[in-house]
Amino acid sequence: MSLLSVRNLVIDYARTRALDGAGLEVAQGESVGVVGESGSGKSTLGSAVGRLLPRAARRTEGEVLVAGEPVFDLPAARLRHLRRKHLGFVFQDPIGSLDPTMRVGDQLRLVLGRGGDVRFHLGRVRLDDPRVLRAYPHQLSGGMAQRVAIAMAMATSPDLLVADEPTAALDSQVREEVSDVIFTLAAEAGTSILWLSHDLPAVARRCDRVAVMYGGRVVESGPAAQVLGHPAHPYTAALARSAPAAAAHGVRLEPVPGRPPVLTGPSPGCAFAPRCAFAEDRCAHERPAPVRVREQDVLCHKAIELEDRLTAPIEPAPIEPAPIEPAPIEPAPIEPAPNTTEVTA
Repeated sequence: MSLLSVRNLVIDYARTRALDGAGLEVAQGESVGVVGESGSGKSTLGSAVGRLLPRAARRTEGEVLVAGEPVFDLPAARLRHLRRKHLGFVFQDPIGSLDPTMRVGDQLRLVLGRGGDVRFHLGRVRLDDPRVLRAYPHQLSGGMAQRVAIAMAMATSPDLLVADEPTAALDSQVREEVSDVIFTLAAEAGTSILWLSHDLPAVARRCDRVAVMYGGRVVESGPAAQVLGHPAHPYTAALARSAPAAAAHGVRLEPVPGRPPVLTGPSPGCAFAPRCAFAEDRCAHERPAPVRVREQDVLCHKAIELEDRLTAPIEPAPIEPAPIEPAPIEPAPIEPAPNTTEVTA
């Protein structure tokens, strides 16, 4: 049984459809990268895993199972238990994900409960400076705040970590360090990762499998090396060719023509058809059924025919995560905020 199973999930925001029958499976201990253009449904899918969608969102069809539990059908108490026992979340905005009114040490103590070793968990994410314990989130840099968020998410060794572009707001050097921390801690704990990202080369290097989203559906999924190195869906190939980080020096990028769709209901056919160079008449009015091409599951009428005609510039290469060792940290001087009670670490 899969740790996470998303089946034909449909999510609407008022007059906009964010997910249009999305499906995804994540096994225990597996890392799965979810890629796609902005508006493809990645963040909505990640939020749906923990039923963290805004009030305007409405599930009209489908289900999400985490460890066999139907997330959208659970009462509040059982949902809280599921989140605490099985799920961890790391979001794109590290400062916004932390409580601005509480010191870092106090926030970690809430997660760990009595007897939890706060210093140990901060040390795991390379934050050994004792001043961090007494700092407020706004007194930390973006990279430090994100490490605090990772420490909180991994403190209870969740079964599944949902990371929604956790390094997008960081500079390139810090981005690699934070990614190393996440994947190393997850490997040590046996935690599965659902990694939502625009960084295709990083996903290709770090994830076991990749799911490509477009128009609220997963249009291609399979092993990272196959999906991003030998795509079977025209959108995957076009997305890979447009990735700046994957382009060779002096090579002109090929942007995906047109714009992503804004759905107001179910797509009558393939949502990529207006932008696809291989589209035929039935693509506009007949939804493609899943087909198997090599090791990939693909939603495309012409996937078999195009098997040897699509190319992508991304060749995944194995990486060796750097060992987690304490790094020197020089935060700005931390002084007690006005009108607050001093909390000793």
